[in-house]
Amino acid sequence: MNASDSARPESRRAVVVLARRSPFGRLAGAFRNLEAHDLLAPVLAASARESGVEPHEVDDVIIGNATGGGGNVARLAALTAGFPASVPGLTVDRQCASGLDAVVLACRLVEAGAGTWFLAGGVESCSTAPLRARRLTSAAGAPDFYARARLAPDSHGDPDAGQAAENVANRYGVDRASQDRYALQSHNRTAAARGAMAAEIVPVAGHSTDETPRRNMTAAFLSRFMPAFDPVGSVTAGNSCADADGAVVITVTTLEVARARGFETVLEFAGSAAAGGETALFGTAGAHAVGKLLPALRLEPADVSTWEFNEAFAAQVLASAQLMQVGPQFLNRNGGALAYGHPYGASGAMLVANLLRQRAQSEYDDGWSVAAVSAAGGVGTAAAFRTVRL
Repeated sequence: MNASDSARPESRRAVVVLARRSPFGRLAGAFRNLEAHDLLAPVLAASARESGVEPHEVDDVIIGNATGGGGNVARLAALTAGFPASVPGLTVDRQCASGLDAVVLACRLVEAGAGTWFLAGGVESCSTAPLRARRLTSAAGAPDFYARARLAPDSHGDPDAGQAAENVANRYGVDRASQDRYALQSHNRTAAARGAMAAEIVPVAGHSTDETPRRNMTAAFLSRFMPAFDPVGSVTAGNSCADADGAVVITVTTLEVARARGFETVLEFAGSAAAGGETALFGTAGAHAVGKLLPALRLEPADVSTWEFNEAFAAQVLASAQLMQVGPQFLNRNGGALAYGHPYGASGAMLVANLLRQRAQSEYDDGWSVAAVSAAGGVGTAAAFRTVRL
């Protein structure tokens, strides 16, 4: 698809019409005893209700999840939400890109004529994620526990996220001061957007506000943090995201149905790309995906007026901005995960929610929007949307 392609009938043009989410909770915080499906189910139910679609009309529930215990959390949550057994569910895992990939898949299915209504997004319960252990036992006969799944072989390097952020900062010359400035920008923008974000939140287990943002963040406070991953490094807890519990659901349908149902501002899906990069520098993989996506759509970075890039670490956002040739001031105008937290499997869908919110606000112009995520293992996903006023 290119920038001038509008020949597809409206019954095959995929649009995002609604975004709803849970509050985001801190690790071991408000949702410390709530499993992922119970966190997601109320958001699914509210998304169907507010979209004006009956649960039995939902063609599929497609949900990203990165740290769960297996099974199919999308199906489990749909049934928990009271959807009929006729509604299937699909859980996808591309680590931090999972939620965006779920939305992309829903859009692709609409374009293929495989359905009309999809609830897509992601969920993560870092607080209740299961412990992982290998079946092989140690000499003492105990299970062999490990912190996370392997994402790349030793020949490529499989660093933890914090060390990968340090690698990116060193490779692209992103210093501590720049990271702290960007982190402060994220907190300030998130605080300014708090009222608009509140309208998207579905109360869950008696909670209706985000627990994650630090209040009254200042440059002086950020400067007090010590390096978190390397004694002589620049990545700190202050310029890194916090793990979070949360669920985000994006309602995807056809442009034809959106027009008939009276939606006013929608995001039309225009295309997507996935890309791989160096595993030791996986924070920049989303930028590589953007580098594939824009030429395919015959676009230049200057043609995109609204950018969302997941903020796992300030270092990776700033390095990716270099690669994408986008000024960091143009990224994440409503703030990002450095302030509101990073529920891994849901964060990519949160980027789409941010785009839809900004496009619905009159002070932002129409045009092209791009969301991109870098994921562990050195893979990235990017998706482009156009604003349609109905």
